[in-house]
Amino acid sequence: MMEDDPINFQQAMKSSNSQKWIEAMNEEYKSMQDNKVWELVPLPVGTKSIGCKWIFKTKRDSNGNVERHKARLVAKGFTQKEGIDFKETFSPVSTKDSFRIIMALVAHYDLELHQMDVKTAFLNGDIDETIYMVCTRPDIAYIVGMLGRYLSNPGMDHWRAAKRVMRYLQRTKEYMLTYRRLDQLELIGYSDSDFAGCQDSRRSTSGYIYLLAGGAISWRSAKQTLVTSSTMEAEFVVCYEASNQGIWLRNFVTGLRVLDGIERPLKIFCDNKSAVLYSNNNRSSTKSKYIDIKFLVVKEKVQSGQISIEHIGTNSMIADPLTKGLPPKVFHEHTAHMGVVSFEDIQI
Repeated sequence: MMEDDPINFQQAMKSSNSQKWIEAMNEEYKSMQDNKVWELVPLPVGTKSIGCKWIFKTKRDSNGNVERHKARLVAKGFTQKEGIDFKETFSPVSTKDSFRIIMALVAHYDLELHQMDVKTAFLNGDIDETIYMVCTRPDIAYIVGMLGRYLSNPGMDHWRAAKRVMRYLQRTKEYMLTYRRLDQLELIGYSDSDFAGCQDSRRSTSGYIYLLAGGAISWRSAKQTLVTSSTMEAEFVVCYEASNQGIWLRNFVTGLRVLDGIERPLKIFCDNKSAVLYSNNNRSSTKSKYIDIKFLVVKEKVQSGQISIEHIGTNSMIADPLTKGLPPKVFHEHTAHMGVVSFEDIQI
């Protein structure tokens, strides 16, 4: 029977693993001393010290066996005041997009990958443990986003739709996001939108996806923040959103200095000819005169050579599953192009 982790120092000392917890606390305390986490000074007059608390966690492997006992000394952050005890907060963790980019490059160049955790990460400690990550899949992004809109007041229709999603996941639990070596390593984006798909707000749903090494590295499916008056306008708004993300991805990949031949400008495919035409020229029309000025940045990015908005047929629009429901055959064709395939279909 597994023993629950202690929630405070007193419980840790009464635990059958008290000696393990003492060793873990000594290790944490030594790490803080070695990294000079604090400096002892007299408490200024009129100020209160911030308390601290021990956090205890039993680390287990995939089979449930105990690997080690971990103790961390943390400040009681809820007693801190912004501007006095701290000025800014941040989380030094990687995004899933950057993780997937690394995985794509590993697959393309046939590199050896070593995944690891960092012991005393905030204290610049030594690398120690192996870590495994589970990420979501692009094939369910649209329906998950759609169901999320009704979390505050769900009905039976939403419950039935959620059960369909669970059944789909059960049938496709062997599916995974894959990457492979290609003749030419290129970052390519696909941008798509429905039109006034939300029956309540009449807002459209944006969807874009970026592929690298034959698999998706970044995608998004979300309701737009404004009501558009035409399909061209809705598609143009997505081009704006996709271009912002695409430039960040390209800069990230370029910063790794492993790609000499990454194509520029960045290609973003769109299946709306009017939106493509509007993105590539300086002319305005009656359809576009109500577009918010911030979205016109797309034109500037095209003219400066940062991106290239190109037309593609609807049948080849890989981002379609991110904006609307599709027939099963078409849906599976698009998700296969995203790199989401069954383990049985992978050729090793």
